Amino acid sequence: MFELFDAVDALVASRSPLPPLAERKRLRAAHGLTIDEVAGALKVRRATVSGWESGKTEPRPPEREAYARLLEKLAELYPAPTAAAVPVQDAVVPTTFTATPAPAQARTLTTGPAPEAAAMTASENTQTSPAPVAAAPATTSRPARTTKPSSTSRRPGSKKAAPAGTPAGGTDPRFENGPLAVVDIEDGNVFAYCVGGLVLDVPAKSLPSLVDWTLKEAKLGQPKLSGPGKDADPLIVLTEAALERYGLPVALTEEERTAGRLPEGHKVIKQLTRAEWKLTKRGFGPWARIYRPATGSERACVQLCIPSWNALDTRHWGAAGQLPPAELARLLGTYASRVMTPRGSTAVTGLELMTALHPATRASAPDADGKRHSEHNPGSLGKDPVDCAPCEAPDGHPLLTDLPRFHVRGPGEKIFEEAYDWARPLTDTECLRRNLVGLDVNMAFAAGANGLNVGLGVPTHVKAPVFDPKLPGSWLVDLSHVDLSRVKVGKEWVGLDGALLPSPFTPKGERPEGPAWYATPTVAYAQELGYDVAPTEAWVRPNVQQARALGITVTRADEEAHRYANGRFLDGWYNRLRDAYLATMADLGVDADLSPEDFLAAMDGYKGRDPELAIVVSAVKATVKGGLGKLRERPRGEGWMPGEPWRALSRPTWRPDIRAAVISRTRINLHRKVVKHAAFTGQYPVAILSDCVVYAVDGESPLDFLPYREGKPLPGGFKLGVNPGLVKHEGTQTTLWAEGVREQFKAPELNLARYIKDGTVTDVDNGE
Repeated sequence: MFELFDAVDALVASRSPLPPLAERKRLRAAHGLTIDEVAGALKVRRATVSGWESGKTEPRPPEREAYARLLEKLAELYPAPTAAAVPVQDAVVPTTFTATPAPAQARTLTTGPAPEAAAMTASENTQTSPAPVAAAPATTSRPARTTKPSSTSRRPGSKKAAPAGTPAGGTDPRFENGPLAVVDIEDGNVFAYCVGGLVLDVPAKSLPSLVDWTLKEAKLGQPKLSGPGKDADPLIVLTEAALERYGLPVALTEEERTAGRLPEGHKVIKQLTRAEWKLTKRGFGPWARIYRPATGSERACVQLCIPSWNALDTRHWGAAGQLPPAELARLLGTYASRVMTPRGSTAVTGLELMTALHPATRASAPDADGKRHSEHNPGSLGKDPVDCAPCEAPDGHPLLTDLPRFHVRGPGEKIFEEAYDWARPLTDTECLRRNLVGLDVNMAFAAGANGLNVGLGVPTHVKAPVFDPKLPGSWLVDLSHVDLSRVKVGKEWVGLDGALLPSPFTPKGERPEGPAWYATPTVAYAQELGYDVAPTEAWVRPNVQQARALGITVTRADEEAHRYANGRFLDGWYNRLRDAYLATMADLGVDADLSPEDFLAAMDGYKGRDPELAIVVSAVKATVKGGLGKLRERPRGEGWMPGEPWRALSRPTWRPDIRAAVISRTRINLHRKVVKHAAFTGQYPVAILSDCVVYAVDGESPLDFLPYREGKPLPGGFKLGVNPGLVKHEGTQTTLWAEGVREQFKAPELNLARYIKDGTVTDVDNGE
């Protein structure tokens, strides 16, 4: 019996009411308490208490009960200065709803912090995290739905929403109900589940009327991410029940899946046409956009997401498509607030985020008549696509139509900047080691984009140029003379066993045999290792000053057309995704300031603490890789033939040179760490796959071989931590496992990094 009482007490404590964020800080300050004193009393870290006050995180049991008790006692000593009572954040007010609710009626399900808490930003460290990041609702307060309640019954855990027109604290009143809603049917009634637990009653009886309701009454959307940008259109997610209600199929036929859309003659598309709504060129598919042409600055566009049509790819979104509506709204809402409202797949969203942060145009200063005009936005890619250099063009590109049929281009004709896929046999000494330990670089490609100078204009061809590491471009240069047995590490020359290291210049780690095309970061690294480079030609993207230094005549027309420009286009993109990743990992208990030991412990099973937030982490990672992949999107069917242009070429963001530069820098960053680790410890990798590197060691943990001294890592080497560019433990397998797998599959150089995580080896031939 006492165990039951304890369980009840724990359940009550898990929902201990807390005052609003500002009141928490006021009460602490009123009693003269510092954050350190509160943290010491509650036996938590200083950053934890700071997160509770800023809304970055919410306290969880057992600390929540103690924290609530502290604030309650302080409230008795220091009542609010006004007569109005301070609202309790997690109070629950049951409400009865009629069977036919008014169109704008709303209600809220308790899913953790109230809307004002969900809207707060993680701004404790503004120097390292400049972009605002919304806090995710606490998982301990997520509602559990086992049955669908009647619309006329009292709905457990619900409360009245704020009156219409009353925005949540810190939100745009136009979008007070959040960026998106999941539309579902319960007992014949249509409900829209929004972020923060808000549920709206939907009167729409057809898809055209649902679009109208979304734009006129739902107050959904998201403010623009940059000054010259545009507000995000509202996103409506349709459950299977909603699809049936609005005359749409629950699943696409095989023919429709192949086409990626419904046929033009579908009855719902005809309904939209009669209501004068239009669809974009991709038609009515898993991510449909329904719009009317803009009038002035007013946009009329709604995007649909249909999970049962595979809109939420399970490779990146896990089981998100199977979640109940309220939980799916929470998951997608967290992603939207921290990254952006999804615009399609994670790859599409990653690409759209680039232009949302750096729009092509901006409003000019007022002219003589006081009118503003659209002009080029400095630092953007512009509004018109540009041709790539021939060496940057993928096979089948229109620039290559003069090549003989079936011609295979080699490194001297085509740039091969790709991620590592390298492995070697174990040495006799390594075979005597007990284990293989894998390290994985966090957000490796995002870190490769950070601070990278990329071209913004058209490529310019130059002969016999002097290499400039600050000049983005593609260079034809012979790097076969670079000897990894003797390289510069910092300012000193060191001797290494070059046979045990991959070449930094090729994806397969093979030493180049002659001249080849490389992106700027690769050539710059050859110089860093202490070797001279002498390009024979290059396609570069200089700014005006660099162009003139190269002897190029820059006309006024060139300057007005922004032909010569480069810059750190991806910095804002990196910052946004980094902040989203770190904030979500912090919600999962993995903070950026943990010691190496605490970090490894926090990473152990972190996904199980909140599976939905773990999906957000996966989606953020996929947004990075997918967005970069979209920079060199290949043809996607549509009857394309080699030599013909494909749809992606019409985008200003089709930039294979930027993709090549990011991958080059990512590969070089990893090789630099490998070299410094080898120079300091004498340990060499046995396999590298993309952002994962494997070492043969006697221990089982990264701490058993990474050279930490008094808690400090090797400068420039591998460092454990959650930040992008730092590493985590990917997995450990025995050396006997490695040799057994290679023997079993008759593959002495099987890339063990591919299987180090769980030891499962499948489809060796195709590397899947």
